Amino acid sequence: MTRVTPPPDTIVWNHDGETMTVWPGRHYPLGATWSHEATNFAVYAPAAQRVWVCLFDDDGTETRHLLTEHSLGVWHGAIPGVPPGTCYGYRAHGPWAPEAGLRFNAAKLLLDPYGKAVSGDLVVDDAIFGYTVGDPDTISDLDSAPYVPRSVVVHDHFQWGADTSPRRRWRDTVIYELHVKGMTQLHDRVPEELRGTYAGLATPAVIDYLKDLGITAVELLPVQQFLSEPALAERGLVNYWGYNSISFFAPHNAYAHAGDRGQQVTEFKQMVKDFHAAGLEVILDVVYNHTAEAGPLGPTLSFRGLDDLGYYQRAVPPPPIGPDDEPMPDTYWDVTGCGNTLDATHTQSLRMILDSLRYWVSEMHVDGFRFDLMSALTRTNQVVDMGSHLITAIGQDPILRHVKLVAEPWDASMDGYRVGEFPPPWIEWNDQFRDTMRDFWRGQSDGVRTVATRLAGSSDLYADDGRSPYASVNFITAHDGFTLRDLVSYNDKHNEDNGEDNRDGTDNNRSWNCGVEGETHDPEIIAVRRRQAANLMATLCFSSGVPMLTAGDERGRTQRGNNNAYGQDNETSWIDWRPDDAWLDVYEITKTALRLRREHPVLRQRHWFEGRPTIRGGIKDVVWVHPNGREMSTDDWNDDSCRTVGMFLNGAPLRSPGPRGEQVRDQSFMIWLNAGGDDVELVLPANQWVHHGEVVLSTNADIALGTPVVAGSSLELQAHSVLVLRQT
Repeated sequence: MTRVTPPPDTIVWNHDGETMTVWPGRHYPLGATWSHEATNFAVYAPAAQRVWVCLFDDDGTETRHLLTEHSLGVWHGAIPGVPPGTCYGYRAHGPWAPEAGLRFNAAKLLLDPYGKAVSGDLVVDDAIFGYTVGDPDTISDLDSAPYVPRSVVVHDHFQWGADTSPRRRWRDTVIYELHVKGMTQLHDRVPEELRGTYAGLATPAVIDYLKDLGITAVELLPVQQFLSEPALAERGLVNYWGYNSISFFAPHNAYAHAGDRGQQVTEFKQMVKDFHAAGLEVILDVVYNHTAEAGPLGPTLSFRGLDDLGYYQRAVPPPPIGPDDEPMPDTYWDVTGCGNTLDATHTQSLRMILDSLRYWVSEMHVDGFRFDLMSALTRTNQVVDMGSHLITAIGQDPILRHVKLVAEPWDASMDGYRVGEFPPPWIEWNDQFRDTMRDFWRGQSDGVRTVATRLAGSSDLYADDGRSPYASVNFITAHDGFTLRDLVSYNDKHNEDNGEDNRDGTDNNRSWNCGVEGETHDPEIIAVRRRQAANLMATLCFSSGVPMLTAGDERGRTQRGNNNAYGQDNETSWIDWRPDDAWLDVYEITKTALRLRREHPVLRQRHWFEGRPTIRGGIKDVVWVHPNGREMSTDDWNDDSCRTVGMFLNGAPLRSPGPRGEQVRDQSFMIWLNAGGDDVELVLPANQWVHHGEVVLSTNADIALGTPVVAGSSLELQAHSVLVLRQT
């Protein structure tokens, strides 16, 4: 039965005891728009019967203002004398009929979906739920205002000056996935008061480190305002990673040193400006596929209280059997694993996503986005659709189509896995690269044929639709799963600290502990582990595509075997910058590999290898070499026991022309990978173009950098090692 929520007090008073005037205002733009004359408030709530904007003074006293205008589904009004920094929220009055997807409750203070900043955090209390706890069908009359965060009126005067994006081509891009807090919380060269903040991330200690390593773009784990799940908070944990967004226009307030009354916006902008001045791009990991309101029994914080039916996708119930049958209960459709799925086919939801993206590009100057669980946002009538509303809209948008667009090409469903299917200009996280290289280096691959495909850019996934090798974002680790050090130190996950009896997190780690589970003082095992980590880093850096490093991997960051540390806002997740336990040899290998990649276009080509000469009478652009010096044969490719392969890259000339169409010539390289447990004798191939060279990267303990090599000679390649030779 449909019930109507009781409205709050409709008499609104200012501090002088007189009725406050609310002007009609405008229905656009949505959100709170400040001017010297008045602040305009506009919120989409088409089925609401009344909407109030609620202002809070510094003491937390609430004043409610009824919005009397309703245009095109938007309630709006302008209030004079509301300065920037004012906290506000909405209350919406309308039908309470959960079985029909109507969950209006004027006792609940709602964040503005278009709010530019958020003040405060969520406090778990029965009042945050729209229903009476224990009786989901009954409306709650508890006021949630004391327990929920509030939106903030924002108007800053930030001076961008001559800020411009570095706008690097994808083939020149090296991504570093990092957490704003975790990157600096333990950094001894970041001022203590700035650690864990946007300002701390932009200090010279961090920026200089990234540039020295060879990074060109930082990918920030979610920085749109997010909240911790109530169930997580009840276990004494917080959502550290941030994949639980609630306000898509607001920088996360906990990362702001300057304060949360709009100062976080200015601080974020300054961080972006500082990164750009250093030649570094800023990519945001964005979570539009679901919100922090979770499933039907989750809290009422924003979207649910304004237009629940519009924002969230519904499961399609079976039709009633007869005219007297009761209708099926309203059920959310969840392919995110988080309780709800945002409906990107709904006009307002789609508009909000696009407006948010444009805001972060135009106003915050970010350079691109990595879309979490992107398959969930592509669905039309619940079916994955690469011609969906969102993909089509982004592809024709004059602002968004030119920024970096990265898809996580799956969601939490069986049919959501779509690696290799996203259209240009999208590029994708390639988990098949991750899995193949992990298996290869732990000695569990079926030979080297798939390894070669991944090294060369995964043409099996991306060449058939005209995309280039850089459509593949290659990675060995990411925020989710083992760190690189743990990948070579643990066979099994150790997630006991998460409070779920080690049931959470994947069991498909494809890891190898090198003989002992966890940390050890055995020098031989430590040496193998560090060599394995260096091998994986070198393989990542020399593969065709866009390499993505996870922050701290290059220096041996460990989570002590926790492969699902999303709730660990502590030393488990933060980078330890102390040198005493750092794997600095891995850092040097990574730095060298990235320098070689940067200096030599032969190592970052945008065209596919064709296995034929680039010029008449020349040699092939790529040659796959057997350890005995011959080109790999069909039998070699089908040898499941093969653990060693050489990749010869011809640099004279490259298939890709220069900026004026000229031929580009580079030095040639030979990359040897030995994932086997035995040393292997290599015969270096000889031809009329390459006669001698030198070692430019080695994880082989007995072969030093600068060692000269001669075509036709032999080298002994250590077990579990990489060797890179450059033509001289």
